[in-house]
Amino acid sequence: MHKKSDHNSRRILNFPAVIPSQDVNPATLLGSLITLSTSITSHQSEFFATQRRNARETIRQISVLSILFTEVYEHDVIRFPDSVVLCFSELHHALQKILFLIEDCRRPGARVWLLMKSHYVAERFSSFIRAVATALDVFPMSEVNVSCEVKELVEMVAKQAGKVRIEVNPDDEYAMKRVMLILNQFENRFEPDSIMIKRVLYYLRIDSWSECHKEIRFLDEQISLELDDNNERELHLLNTLAGFMRYCRGVLFENSALDVVNDEQLVTGRPNLEILSCLNPEDFRCPISLELMTDPVTVSTGQTYDRVSIQKWLKSGNLMCPKTGEKLATTELVPNLNLRKVIHQYCVDHGVQISKFQSQSRDISSTILPGSPACAEAIKFLSEYLVRRLRNGTEKQKSKAAFEIRLLAKSNIYNRFCLIEARAIPPLLALLSSSDPIAQENAIAGLLKLSKHSNGKRVIINHGGLDLIVNVLKTGLKQESKQIAAATIFYLSSVQTNQKLIGEIPEAIPALIEHIKTGTSCGKKNSLAALFGILLYPRNHQPALSSGIIPLLTNLISTSEKPEIVTDSLAVVATLSESFDGSDTILKSSSLPLIIKTLQTSSSRAAKEYCVSILLALCNNLGNEVIAVLANNTNLIGFLYTLSTNGGSQGAKKARTLIRIMHRFHETNSSGLMANWDSSRIAAVHSC
Repeated sequence: MHKKSDHNSRRILNFPAVIPSQDVNPATLLGSLITLSTSITSHQSEFFATQRRNARETIRQISVLSILFTEVYEHDVIRFPDSVVLCFSELHHALQKILFLIEDCRRPGARVWLLMKSHYVAERFSSFIRAVATALDVFPMSEVNVSCEVKELVEMVAKQAGKVRIEVNPDDEYAMKRVMLILNQFENRFEPDSIMIKRVLYYLRIDSWSECHKEIRFLDEQISLELDDNNERELHLLNTLAGFMRYCRGVLFENSALDVVNDEQLVTGRPNLEILSCLNPEDFRCPISLELMTDPVTVSTGQTYDRVSIQKWLKSGNLMCPKTGEKLATTELVPNLNLRKVIHQYCVDHGVQISKFQSQSRDISSTILPGSPACAEAIKFLSEYLVRRLRNGTEKQKSKAAFEIRLLAKSNIYNRFCLIEARAIPPLLALLSSSDPIAQENAIAGLLKLSKHSNGKRVIINHGGLDLIVNVLKTGLKQESKQIAAATIFYLSSVQTNQKLIGEIPEAIPALIEHIKTGTSCGKKNSLAALFGILLYPRNHQPALSSGIIPLLTNLISTSEKPEIVTDSLAVVATLSESFDGSDTILKSSSLPLIIKTLQTSSSRAAKEYCVSILLALCNNLGNEVIAVLANNTNLIGFLYTLSTNGGSQGAKKARTLIRIMHRFHETNSSGLMANWDSSRIAAVHSC
């Protein structure tokens, strides 16, 4: 009946206990009571950071009940009057809740949160013990076969449970008041005394970097849950404590963190960076609506917004740029086709629906603000401290500071803003030339996180960061550093002017191509994504083609066992095929049969749609030579028909265009007018 509870399957301080049915078998009920009481008493010798006296007293009382349950079970459990079964059921209900509460008090990472909830937790202990006392008061002891000693013990427990005063431990109360004082000091922009903070942490036994990190991860999880419930009061406290613990982790546990393995998979619980699977929605959100830009347009000030949002802004009589405050020289909206392609590629490649992506955007947009004034000031103090360490610390301290920045900037817009304002980017760029592989990796990873912020991109460019990042891509001391550098280049390439700047660095495109050849699977993906972003600037096509990119991508498409790499390779080929030189190189490299075969055999809709894009571009740029090959492939038309009905809007449209081109070719060929067919006719069909 009783299943072992898992604290990860239930929200903390929630007690979903179930009363056993009246028809439950007495033996089953007693067996479950024994299991519950044993689970509770097993925590007797464990450390409780808070509620020590309440937990100890509760466990002691349950240990006596455990004797009762065991003795009854050993004698006769076949026949019980309903009154006994009812009392056992009530006790079972109360013990479930007590076990949940005990487990919560022992929950890893929840110590500071439970300290601040001390009054509520004490009330829960009191409530559950009263429930036990009520059940024991009416328990028909004469109806069960147990010894006199056990009866006396149970009666004693019943009296104690009814009279016991469960209250907050004075030491907990004192520690809680100290935390409140510290948080008030943060809120008033006064950096607290580290000795006072250390005393609180010592009381809670948060005595290492890893323990502090557990607290932060727990608080972040609770913030996500409370966001769904829109509980502003709890969110305020959680955000405040999260900012406080981040300050503690970065400032107070500096030395112990040097012993932590600098592995993002270890500290985040997630695999290392894969750029196409970890794009953060804020990169593509509209500054007005904070939603995904499905139709991005650029105004006269150079800022980009979603068309619907900026149109509403203009219709309301606003003639200033919402982001810069500058007066708009014109209300003309210019489509940002490059950005739309990047967004579309991400969504298609990963089967992400627009509605789901918008939901993710709202989640990340919640971190634009710090959550509380105390949290805001704590993060500012921490950012300034880390930048001082980057500038003036030892090599180990610099590496540690970069590592903290790497964590602090992860998926939080406000933290990135504070770090950029504290001028973290220039010393991070300087650290890229470090001879310490760990320091270099932490520095480039920190820059990756900060490059996701629009201000971060600008500061990196203005401080000559492009050349330094490309140099890490070429000669990085670790493979991880190289692949993170490729990811950083991708984020920087999301700004159109940066695409040109990156292309002007002679080593940039060849270095990315070399990393596709020699890098890990993750490195290949990051480099393909970066190339995709760079090649949205047409003048970058020729350097890529001259570096032999088409044969390399063709080989990846035909040999890679990873579908995502095949899809990403096709995306880059599709971008190159839009230019005449790109189409010509694709045809001369004998890649056309492979593209057709991939269209016919791939199980990925995204891959199929990229194949159709390539074929259509080849037809538009090269005319008869390609169209004849396609038209003579009798099986191709069927796959195009399927895609025209089952594909995405753009893929289906291109498939229908190819079908019309092939039909027109057959009609023209059969009427003897083959010679009049040229690429200009194809363009006319495409515009139909």
